[in-house]
Amino acid sequence: MMTTTTVNGVQLYWELTGDSGEPLVFVHGSWVDHHNWDRVVPLLSQSFRVLTYDRRGHSQSERPASPGSVHEDVADLAALIEELDLAPAHIVGNSFGGSIVLRLAGERPDLFRSLIVQEPPLFSLLTDEPDGQAMLQTLKARIAAVEELLEAGDMEGGVRQFVETIAFGPGMWEQIPPEIKRIVIFNAPTFLDERRDPEALSFDLDSLHGFSHPALLTLGEQSPPFFAPIVEKVANVLPQSERKTFLGAGHEPEDSHPEDYVATLSEFIIRVTSTV
Repeated sequence: MMTTTTVNGVQLYWELTGDSGEPLVFVHGSWVDHHNWDRVVPLLSQSFRVLTYDRRGHSQSERPASPGSVHEDVADLAALIEELDLAPAHIVGNSFGGSIVLRLAGERPDLFRSLIVQEPPLFSLLTDEPDGQAMLQTLKARIAAVEELLEAGDMEGGVRQFVETIAFGPGMWEQIPPEIKRIVIFNAPTFLDERRDPEALSFDLDSLHGFSHPALLTLGEQSPPFFAPIVEKVANVLPQSERKTFLGAGHEPEDSHPEDYVATLSEFIIRVTSTV
């Protein structure tokens, strides 16, 4: 099923796949859209009811004229889950989508059966790391270079800069399929919205103390090093947390290693629901 639903005054495009099983909700990260999960939805929908959607401003969802905020994304996710009567759900987020899911966990734990998050860019959590200040300075410089290109109207250049200096590494832009390139270039203005939100990259770990559901925090073995301490800090405050590293994978294991990703999520969900 695919359609649009208006929540919080904005039309969101969504797809619900699978006829039975536990509800499984996916939240994509920056630049991309619901297609981020295309390689895993067909397999997961054999066992779960899988919801994917385009966050506000992205692809087939409405793009408001005013800048967005992470708080709006959190409110949209909560409203969509409630509108589609999917709670409590297993809620999964990658990258900035993971940041949204973690904020929702702090605000509305009642919407969750479990939480699964891959590498949230909560860079403010690096400040007290031994090499934290150096990592933050490097990140700020790289993000500023991306912003400069986007603000000058060079959307493709900005995306390339982000892909090769922040998310994946040198030479990776040329390996991205043309259709995905088209999507991330179209969605590039949403990254500027995120950057103008002073809370986009910050997080209050204390907000998770009331979250008692099972949680799985994941990393890619080949991902940039600044994600590991962030994942560790988040996992340490969740009372029922597990960690998993996808061997050979980077920032998006759902795309590069879909079979391993599906097996990991399926095993985790089946195990934690059988003990509830």
